[in-house]
Amino acid sequence: MLKIGITGNIGSGKTTVSKLFEVLGIPVFYADTAAKNMMTGDPQLVADIRNAFGDAAYFTDGVLNRKYLANIVFNDDAQLAKLNALTHPAVFRAFDIWVAGIKEAPYVIKEAALLFESASYKMCDYSLLVTAPLKLRIERVTRRDDISPAQVEAREAKQLTQEKKRELADYIIENDETQLLIPQVLKLHETFLQLATP
Repeated sequence: MLKIGITGNIGSGKTTVSKLFEVLGIPVFYADTAAKNMMTGDPQLVADIRNAFGDAAYFTDGVLNRKYLANIVFNDDAQLAKLNALTHPAVFRAFDIWVAGIKEAPYVIKEAALLFESASYKMCDYSLLVTAPLKLRIERVTRRDDISPAQVEAREAKQLTQEKKRELADYIIENDETQLLIPQVLKLHETFLQLATP
């Protein structure tokens, strides 16, 4: 099964691009959603997070205390690295299980914000980067998440730069609002279909 990793910095539109591939009938694994689900649904990961960050990481009903955890990890790179070291392997396992269950698809997509940072691009055959200028990405995220430009820039600083990701990516989609997205997706879809054909 051909595996394509899709990523992009905050506000790039990687989820929008992934949804377009879904419209074409391609299964998409959303790594960030899987991680959030596993932080409450995977007993081993829950235990690991409690051990690393204390019982206050969860409310008494088992719901993740996101605010508590965010205050720890977004102000301390070592703590963020610790959380990622627990979460990423769990998501890798979930992706493998998910792929094994896909039977009727020419290829699959893994959408992940930290595709390169987590090294999970190595689990994919090819990587696709969705790009957009920083100014436009900040505008999108401040509207979408109702946060300040400074907060967007702080999140951006936690990721590899878009320029560095360009060097690593096999394919690029420009989502800069001057080039149409759908023709770019359709062209890549044809490319991936050819690559998936033995």
